[in-house]
Amino acid sequence: MSIQKTPEANTIFCVWFNQYSGILLKTPTKTLVIDPVDIKPKSFPVVDAILITHEHYDHLDPPLITAVQKATGCVVIADPASTNKLQHVIPNDKLREIKVGEETKIGAVTVKAEKSNHPAQAPNTYIVTSEDNVKVYHTADSLPFPELALMGQKEQFDVVFCTVGIAPGASAESGFEIARLTKPPLAVPYHTGSVQSQNRFAELVQRDLRKTACLVPQINKIYQVSKRE
Repeated sequence: MSIQKTPEANTIFCVWFNQYSGILLKTPTKTLVIDPVDIKPKSFPVVDAILITHEHYDHLDPPLITAVQKATGCVVIADPASTNKLQHVIPNDKLREIKVGEETKIGAVTVKAEKSNHPAQAPNTYIVTSEDNVKVYHTADSLPFPELALMGQKEQFDVVFCTVGIAPGASAESGFEIARLTKPPLAVPYHTGSVQSQNRFAELVQRDLRKTACLVPQINKIYQVSKRE
C-alpha cells in the first residue's frame, strides 16, 4: 500500500486498510502506520514509524510488525503492554515505549499519546502532528470521555477518526459523541465492519454538527486532508 505521491504543504494523505483502526498516514516527509493487522507486510514497502495503541489482537500483530520493521528499518512506538510483547523481537534502538501524556518525534512529525477509554492494560490514543501542523487524532477503539472537549479546544484537530463498532460499547452514537466533544472540521467513522454504522454516524454529524464534515471511508482508498483555515 505504497502512496507514490507526496502531499503538498499543509496536507496529508491517509488510508484506512482494515475494519479496525489500521491507518496509514503520509506527511510531506514521513510515512506512519498505525495498528497494522490483517494485512501483508509487503503492503508497507516504505515506513518511517509504526504506532501501536494497545495489545489486543486486532491492533497488535508482532510477526507482522517484526517483518515490516526488518524490511524498512522503521521505529516502533507502542504503549507499555505492547512494548513488553515486542521487546524481544524489535531491536532496542528501534522500539520506543510511550505512555499517556508523553511525546516523541519522527523527524519533524510529533506523536503524542493521550488517554483511551477502552478495557486494555494501558491503551493509548494518538495525536499525530505533521511538519505543517496538520493534526490527526487517532482514537483507536476508545469510547468517548469528558477530557476530549478540552483536548479538542486545545489541539484544534484537522481530522478525528471515531470508533463506531466492534469494540466493547462502541456504536455510531458513541463515535458521534467523540466528534461532538472534539469538534473537528472532518470526522471519519472507522473501526467497524458495518457500513450502516458509518452511515448512521454520518447522519448524526450532518444533523447536529454543522461545522463538521463527515468522510465515510472505503478500505484501501487514499484520502487527502488539509490544514483547517
